[in-house]
Amino acid sequence: MRGDDPKGRFGEPFRLADGTPARLRALVGTDRQVLQDIYTALSQVSRRSRFQSAPPRLTNRMLDHLVGDVDQFDHVAVLLLAPAGHTAETPVGVGRIIRYAQDSSTADIALAVADDWQDRGVGSALADALVRCRPAGVTHLRTVVSADNTASLAILAKLGHVQRTSAEAGQYHVSITLD
Repeated sequence: MRGDDPKGRFGEPFRLADGTPARLRALVGTDRQVLQDIYTALSQVSRRSRFQSAPPRLTNRMLDHLVGDVDQFDHVAVLLLAPAGHTAETPVGVGRIIRYAQDSSTADIALAVADDWQDRGVGSALADALVRCRPAGVTHLRTVVSADNTASLAILAKLGHVQRTSAEAGQYHVSITLD
């Protein structure tokens, strides 16, 4: 089924870098509102860092891509929930890795972390899980990152050999050869 976790890769609880219990789960087709809620709770700075723009809400077209196009094979998307196992468990981050149609060995990676959960290991946990569960045959990542998004640049640097070049004003093209 589209959007589920056909390989059972997510769900085991773990601890974030700050010790908080967390778990991952595959993003599914019924998560449109979950994704909208995560997005609208982000600050303008976080929205701009993730989407390179900051509209007040995700459009239906964006949601169609970010939720509806997820197949967990070529477009893997995952939610990080914390604190895991508690009544307050809530999605605090979302990440995705999407294989480029024109180059089956390369994918884009993107992360969004709730402002209150930044600098607690959420982004690193999402990135690690996505690389571990990336589409078969993907050996390189290619993405665009705001030059001032030092947290994302640091997370990407841990994934493999990084090359970055200046793109449009205030952005980098980042290429990663995975370890």
